[in-house]
Amino acid sequence: MLYRLLRPALFMLDAERAHGLALAALKWRGAGEPPKPGPLAVEVAGLLFPNPLGMAAGFDKDGEVPDALLALGFGFAEVGSITPLPQAGNPRPRLFRLAEDRAVINRMGFNNHGAQAAATRLAARKRRGIVGINLGANKDSPDRIADYVTMTRIMAPLASYLAVNISSPNTPGLRALQDEGALTALLDAVLDARGAKGPPVFLKVAPDLEPADIDAIARIARDKKLGALIVSNTTISRPPLESRHAGEAGGLSGEPLRPLALQRLRDFRKATGGALPLVGVGGIATAEDAWQRIRAGASLVQLYSAMVYEGPGIARRIVRGLEQLMRRDGFASVAEAVGSE
Repeated sequence: MLYRLLRPALFMLDAERAHGLALAALKWRGAGEPPKPGPLAVEVAGLLFPNPLGMAAGFDKDGEVPDALLALGFGFAEVGSITPLPQAGNPRPRLFRLAEDRAVINRMGFNNHGAQAAATRLAARKRRGIVGINLGANKDSPDRIADYVTMTRIMAPLASYLAVNISSPNTPGLRALQDEGALTALLDAVLDARGAKGPPVFLKVAPDLEPADIDAIARIARDKKLGALIVSNTTISRPPLESRHAGEAGGLSGEPLRPLALQRLRDFRKATGGALPLVGVGGIATAEDAWQRIRAGASLVQLYSAMVYEGPGIARRIVRGLEQLMRRDGFASVAEAVGSE
């Protein structure tokens, strides 16, 4: 209710400044207690998630507020993307609200303060709750695979899981790492750097993939025994949009992404044969959206853009709604519902 009163004032601000205020508010609020495993608890990649709803990467780029996010009711938080060296990202303005479409376009460009600053901050956590670390490569790096190896070595001791992000549209050439040969080389290097006792490795893919790409990625992910696939990042496609910002370059997220992200989840569910956990993300704003993604094959779901429009209470609302939907449909657990559509 409070957020609905504040939202008009926040929406008068530049989107990136408003985001900075949201981070500041969470820092002021403090860490709090993460949720405890309840009826929605689900095990993925050897980790027990207290509920399947997570905050996607991009909100907390520098690992400043993961524990405050968990205290909002999220079952897990993913921080980053973090790169080895600090980088400013793309010129401003680079973040746009498309309020008429309940969407966001961003071309942030992996802006962050670098690995060492984030590692120092994350090492000081009490390590309660599940926090994934999303790994990126520097824009001007001569060897991007080496960047991911560096990030893996630094972040593996601090992460519940590592998410290899090769799907951002805002770092030129990054999505080329989704090609079969490049992806195999990348994952071999990351898994070797992680070591046998390191955290599970998730892979975040783009929604803008051809069928052959989906099959190849699914096969490689299974062969490498990844912890999960995160499906999907923002899209460079443009469905019909009403906002004056519709023509801005960058990745589109929010409600217009929902149909494409849902279809890609179904595609990867079919391509993996259910043998690999999937994380559904893109256009999730309600418990019904999250439940549809679970029924389509997602063991976990994530959101980010919806919180811009619905406020910080969204996590608890969705979790409550998921419990009701699970009971309504006669499932004893989230795991039982996964892929049941």
